[in-house]
Amino acid sequence: MRIFKTSGFTSVFALLTLAAVLVACSGQKFGEGSGSGGGTVRLQGTGASFPKPIYDKWVSEFGKIRPNVRIDYQSTGSGAGQKALLSKTSDFGASDDPMTDETMAEAGTPILHIPTVLGAVVLTYNLEGVTQSINLSPQVIADIYLGNIKRWSDERLKTDNPDIQFPDAEILPVYRADSSGTSAVFTDFLTKTNTEWAERVGTNKQPSWITGVGVGAKGNDGVMGQVKQTPNSIGYVELTFAKANNLPAARVKNKAGEFVEASLTSVSEAAAGSVAAMPDDLRAQITNADGKGAYPIASYTYILVYQEQSDEIRGKALADFLFWAVTDGERYVEDLHYAPLPKEVMEKVAVKIDSITGGGKPLRR
Repeated sequence: MRIFKTSGFTSVFALLTLAAVLVACSGQKFGEGSGSGGGTVRLQGTGASFPKPIYDKWVSEFGKIRPNVRIDYQSTGSGAGQKALLSKTSDFGASDDPMTDETMAEAGTPILHIPTVLGAVVLTYNLEGVTQSINLSPQVIADIYLGNIKRWSDERLKTDNPDIQFPDAEILPVYRADSSGTSAVFTDFLTKTNTEWAERVGTNKQPSWITGVGVGAKGNDGVMGQVKQTPNSIGYVELTFAKANNLPAARVKNKAGEFVEASLTSVSEAAAGSVAAMPDDLRAQITNADGKGAYPIASYTYILVYQEQSDEIRGKALADFLFWAVTDGERYVEDLHYAPLPKEVMEKVAVKIDSITGGGKPLRR
């Protein structure tokens, strides 16, 4: 399956061509219709910290072409993003963990999941004298967070890293203290690969962590800050946060038995095998994916919106922003260490965005 990437002139041209075709099909151009040319339109979004760097970039760039649309995005965690959407205190929510059927039913009206980019959850660490990437298997990761592996000098770490001299120091695992889609992705991977983890912790945005093991921090930036300032610590964060702080990210053993580095290519490989099977509502998990070269802790991240918008002007601005983000806006994702949507998924997303209505009418047509 071909994965849609945005490297170089050819891919950028392909993206812009797709955008032009989709705009032509909708018969709508940015700036036309309600929500443009008048007063300022303000949109509030909240939720996942996983995509905050790319969302901040999109908000900034979209504001240059639509200066009358002001978007404020706050990274409060995926759980908070879902709650804000349900309580209608936010125009859109954001979550790395798709909403459950039960949670969506609370809304009483259809909610759309709009995939925006693909990202990787990485294990980053602070080990004096160790700057290269270490190898971590699912078993070792689970055992560290279960408290079964307590020291960096443990033989199980040495077996997978024979050329690394680990310190004989106690490991401090760092985890998310808030309700987090990053935690949902991380725990989903461990649930699929480790029986003890599945029985004792399971998959959850805010799991019951093992008492006495590790410390919690709020947000990806909070976990990153804790790891950066604490020797001998390890934590899980979105790849961008590790890159921005110049800390290493472990290679993780995938389903094919390879230790794989998180990269645009390996994250795209994780999505490649599941595109055809993606459900119509676009809610999908791609952890522990099949295939050589697939990074095993990868995920889509979603913007959540009501299909029927109560305010047509704000709804129009929101639909335009979303469409711009997944077409023209994809040119910015690689620099921030996210992977673009596969072409087939982008086409499905465009259809979803065009299904957003206000007053019973499509807002982008």
